[in-house]
This record gives sequence, structure tokens and C-alpha cells, in this order.
Amino acid sequence: MKKPKIKITVVDKIGKGHCHRGHKIGDTFDFDTERGNLCPMAMHVLFPMIDILRYGGLLPGEEDEKSGVFCCPDVKVINVFKIERV
Repeated sequence: MKKPKIKITVVDKIGKGHCHRGHKIGDTFDFDTERGNLCPMAMHVLFPMIDILRYGGLLPGEEDEKSGVFCCPDVKVINVFKIERV
């Protein structure tokens, strides 16, 4: 069985600071080919949720079975990432 693609998009930002990794709203990443370009702190949060989506699970608290929204743990600038099974 082929694993589905996972798309990661920065959809919002909370806080006045700038992302130390340079991420901006609208940035999009392919998990399989570009995950090395993502902030390691964000990947630490996103990876378990990506794993759930990739293997057919449903994300807790999400109505859409193919996506979810999660925050970066950096309190100075909280990037909001949407992950999608495509």
C-alpha cells in the first residue's frame, strides 16, 4: 500500500515576532521531500499528527478526516500549520 502524500502549510501566525526559521504564512512543504526545510521545533509537534494521518487515523478534535491545524511551540511567534493528507 502506497503512503499518501502529506502537505504542510503555514496558515496563520500569532505574536509580533518573526519566525527564527523564516517561515511565513503561505509557505507550503511536501513532507516526503521538504521536511528538512521545516523548523525542528514545529516538526516535533507535527510528526505524531502526520503519522496518524498518513496511516489512515483521525486526528483528535478535528472534523475533517484529511487535515488538522497545529501550532509551533515557539511562544514569541506561534506559527499555525495545517497538515493535509492528499
